[in-house]
Amino acid sequence: MKPKKKIALTMGDPAGIGPEIIIKALSHVEIYQKCIPIVVGDQAVLADAVRFCGLPLEIQEISDVEEARGEFGKIDLINLKQVMAGAWEYKRNSAECGEASFQYVVYAIRLAMEKKVQAVVTAPINKKSLNMAGYHYSGHTEIFAEYTGTKDFAMLLASKSLRVIHVSTHCSLREACDRVKKDRILKVIRLAHEGMQQLGCLHPRIGVAGLNPHCSENGLFGTEEECEILPAIEEAKKEGLHVAGPESPDTVFVKCQAGQYDIVVAMYHDQGHIPLKLSGFKYNLQKDRYESVSGINCTIGLPIVRTSVDHGTAFGKAGEGRANEESMVDAVFAGVMMAENRNIYG
Repeated sequence: MKPKKKIALTMGDPAGIGPEIIIKALSHVEIYQKCIPIVVGDQAVLADAVRFCGLPLEIQEISDVEEARGEFGKIDLINLKQVMAGAWEYKRNSAECGEASFQYVVYAIRLAMEKKVQAVVTAPINKKSLNMAGYHYSGHTEIFAEYTGTKDFAMLLASKSLRVIHVSTHCSLREACDRVKKDRILKVIRLAHEGMQQLGCLHPRIGVAGLNPHCSENGLFGTEEECEILPAIEEAKKEGLHVAGPESPDTVFVKCQAGQYDIVVAMYHDQGHIPLKLSGFKYNLQKDRYESVSGINCTIGLPIVRTSVDHGTAFGKAGEGRANEESMVDAVFAGVMMAENRNIYG
């Protein structure tokens, strides 16, 4: 029997739902059957989440990943002691929580770069708190890129029925249009191929979305399809990739869900995020809660495996015990799969 992969789970912003969804995810025995999860965070915060969720879990502090045993019911924790008991407030931005969440991520990246863990799974951080602490990143993706020395990378989102990868993410819509360039699109098509192989699809079929309505209607609404997107697709085809498009943005995601494509290359953040979340999230208005929060976020192009939940810190419900852990469970399983397939496909 092959040894289980060691997976580092970063706790996210202490004032958000990260600690809660981690301990809820680790109450699923299936996770321990697949891997050895190791939380990087703070004992005081994690213990409080165990308390208000009323789960029969024990926290074991370890100083090195080699001490982790991966026993169900016992959470292996590397305690960075960034936040002491009573020193944070749920639902509130603070420099202290921003500092803590940043340190969890950097520590886990180092573990992965040193090959002590085989993947990093991140709980959500809060961008405002991160900036209050003096770290001016637009999100996890950019932190991972800098601390791994990665130049070409992309955000890949996956639900149970749809997968998308983005040419641009955290920038203004005006700037996103300027980033629709042949070289970047070609790189993201290649990253789509790489990412899907890591997710277990050996010969992925890639659909590429247009930027403009109706793919510009033969130049009536813009020139990006003809001048930038189509040349990138043709170049990718010459490389042997199974890629088609540009397809009209209002239909390409429907075709992907129907099975015509395995993944869609989206031109900007919301073009990809909106259909992905419609496919994976289900909100019950009467009960004021999400009944399904399915979906993961991966950073493709890194020298390490990184997956994440596909939602934010949800300050509105933090500390109340009503956060949904489904996306965190999905992210852990995806991290294990990508770590295993990375050995096969490089």
